[in-house]
Amino acid sequence: MKHIIKNFLIFFIIFAIIAGIFSFYDTQTKKTEEISISNLVQQINNGEVENVIVAGNELKITLKNQEQRSSQKEGNESFAALLKNYEVPEEKISALNITVEDAPNSGMFVGTILPFLIPLLFIVGLIWFMMRQVQGVNNRAMTFGQSGAKIADRQKDKITFQDVAGAHEAKEDLEEIVKFLQEPQKFTAMGAKIPRGVLLLGAPGTGKTLLARAVAGEAKVPFFHISGSEFVEMFVGVGASRVRDLFKKAKKTAPCLIFVDEIDAVGRQRGTGLGGSHDEREQTLNQILVEMDGFDNQTNVIVIAATNRPDVLDPALLRPGRFDRQVVIDLPDIKDREAILKIHAKKKPLATNVNLKLVAQRTPGFSGADLANVLNEAAIMTVKNNEKNIHNETILDAIERVMLGRERKSYILSDKEKGITAHHEAGHALIAHILPHADPVHKISIISRGRAAGYTINLPDIEKKMQSYSDFIDSMAVLLGGYAAEKIFFDEVTTGASNDLKKVTHTARQIVTQFGMDNKLGPRTFGEREEMIFLGKEIHERRDYSEKTAEMIDQEISKYIDQALKTATKIINENKDKIAKIVKVLLNKETIEKEEFAQLIA
Repeated sequence: MKHIIKNFLIFFIIFAIIAGIFSFYDTQTKKTEEISISNLVQQINNGEVENVIVAGNELKITLKNQEQRSSQKEGNESFAALLKNYEVPEEKISALNITVEDAPNSGMFVGTILPFLIPLLFIVGLIWFMMRQVQGVNNRAMTFGQSGAKIADRQKDKITFQDVAGAHEAKEDLEEIVKFLQEPQKFTAMGAKIPRGVLLLGAPGTGKTLLARAVAGEAKVPFFHISGSEFVEMFVGVGASRVRDLFKKAKKTAPCLIFVDEIDAVGRQRGTGLGGSHDEREQTLNQILVEMDGFDNQTNVIVIAATNRPDVLDPALLRPGRFDRQVVIDLPDIKDREAILKIHAKKKPLATNVNLKLVAQRTPGFSGADLANVLNEAAIMTVKNNEKNIHNETILDAIERVMLGRERKSYILSDKEKGITAHHEAGHALIAHILPHADPVHKISIISRGRAAGYTINLPDIEKKMQSYSDFIDSMAVLLGGYAAEKIFFDEVTTGASNDLKKVTHTARQIVTQFGMDNKLGPRTFGEREEMIFLGKEIHERRDYSEKTAEMIDQEISKYIDQALKTATKIINENKDKIAKIVKVLLNKETIEKEEFAQLIA
């Protein structure tokens, strides 16, 4: 409706402008005084007329005083005959300068036809445009229930499995799917059935969508891709209609692949929402279940879906016959990170001193998207510094920017605050160096980044898939190293330890309630986290233990925190001289790297 009103106003303004132009033209033409033939004859007899231009029936008269007049004659007689009929003397006629021109047709067109034609064209154009708007609304209404899935362009989407580093098992599973689609007869000869669906599970940024694009590049079959949120609308039944339309298109081009990104948008457990069984999302999920494994299960259509929330998916979606395979994509290890960095560094001018293996060592826990972001940040910083190549120091700085944020040069600490921050970070670093199960120190800094006034980077030499009881105990002591150092050297603590206290409390609670590592409470878990699926966030934790047990849990958590604080306090009291060395260098240089730190406390 807004578009119709807008375009009507545009047409009206154009019409008003044209009408104004013609009215101006009309007023211009009417400025010449029109006289009768008898007056013209009288002026000619008086010798007042200098020349006459005859244009058809119109007479354009110029007097000797250069005034303009006009007159009209009959169309069936000439101007000379007209003058003879009025008995104008021959000498008066011969004294006139008479010019004959062709009769202008444009004047009649502009003055007579065009004033009627313009409004007519305006009305016809307005009716045509309104019909077009109505037709567009009808077309959108007719296509409202159609799927918005896009078909991958095989020419543009040239990503293959060679462009994906790591995720070896995931690539093997997907390669089997591609081979099945390309050569189904080899599998059917052995009695193997085509998998109905493949569910890609993994943390955000691990490359689920990238793997799907690689499948599109490898497969020589049509590849439909759509997001789970594109099915859901506010009107019940629209999502189910789009699912039917998508599978209808896919069956026409079978064998083919369908990729549904973020399937948890429609695949959440049924019966837990506020809308009951008639909720639009649940209707969409029901249609997906029917299409994937209903009565018609003979089509060669494979569905690949991706999600990072497998815990909220409906069990009917995960059973064999629908998503037969669940492929887990883990965070890359050090070798995979190095390979990922090499792929993202192909189009970036790296300096000769760049060591991607060192970068991979500095980035444990980083996903593929994080590593791409690191190199992108390094490239941006290189351009900002007016350099032509990306240096190793720039990449290491980009890692810290991704982890903690950019340097806050405007955040200036006083000398006292610098001293407190230096002692705080020195406490973390010293305890991490001494305790055998703590991660080694790679860097200490009192330069503010993000919300941190200073930071200590601890990275493992060997990546761990599991953590032991000793690892947790030592890590809690490291976390409280800054708190203990502040209390020992300044007799009070600051707010700088608040994040450390939050982490150490969380670790202690995990030891007691989740990992079964506490000797007093034994090998069991406490509490079940319940989630309101419709709202998509944790609401509360359901207690499956008594108030007496809750008191014991609190006591055990406090015991582990007190034990970690005693360990940290003891180590710092025994190594005050080393703390002083570290603080001195930090106040002087603000940053200590791994090698220099090892020399300081050797």
